[in-house]
Amino acid sequence: MSPSNIPSPIQRPPDLLGQTVVVLGGSAGIGLETARRARAEGAKVVLTSRDPERLRRAGLEVDAASTVAFDATDPAALERFFRELPGTIDHVMVTAGRPPYGRAVEMDVTQVRRGLDDHLVMAVQIARHAASKVRPGGAVLFMSGTGARRPGIGLTLTATLTAALPALVANLALEIAPVRVNVIAAGFVDTPLSAELLGDQLETRRTQLRETLPIRRVVGPGDVAALAIHLMVNGALTGATYDVDGGQQLVPA
Repeated sequence: MSPSNIPSPIQRPPDLLGQTVVVLGGSAGIGLETARRARAEGAKVVLTSRDPERLRRAGLEVDAASTVAFDATDPAALERFFRELPGTIDHVMVTAGRPPYGRAVEMDVTQVRRGLDDHLVMAVQIARHAASKVRPGGAVLFMSGTGARRPGIGLTLTATLTAALPALVANLALEIAPVRVNVIAAGFVDTPLSAELLGDQLETRRTQLRETLPIRRVVGPGDVAALAIHLMVNGALTGATYDVDGGQQLVPA
């Protein structure tokens, strides 16, 4: 084929042009990478985080429309955040919080309740606020995991939340329709949080995954963010859980 006959690359308008994407927990890791990709697709982004300084840096990096520092597990602060958003938004991505690890028999009732509140109760609250703020056909996306689907010591509460969230989201998708609600379930993702949790065992874990995962590499924030953007764009997807773990569930633990 002569150079003059080579097809030109397909040009398309950005998928999120003119839309507003809110990322709760958007100052690092998966949340920040989702914000980067949303901006690249033409969206305005609103970032939130508990850490004001890290949030400030993230907001500058992605040229955020606004940033708001608050704890998303605080019901009053969460209500105030959604109430003060100007106008309608298009999508909400929730990456705030971290999995609760520890032996259930060693947790007191307060710790167990806090784990449930910080995940399931927060999800209900976000859906309730989003019902009146997100446009019809817009998306609310929650994060979960695939690793805790296997029983293990220290995973009791995390595994319970992992099992409960898809059922919750399937029902929320009916209750707040036509706003769409989905879950992204990730395995190990190479993020600052993973580094914090694993410490000096991080590189060992990376090597293990490169050798055992079917994809022969470690899943990164960009892999999860790419799925998040697709779930925002594809208006036919709601009430479901989408795994992105590189096949981690398919190999021995």
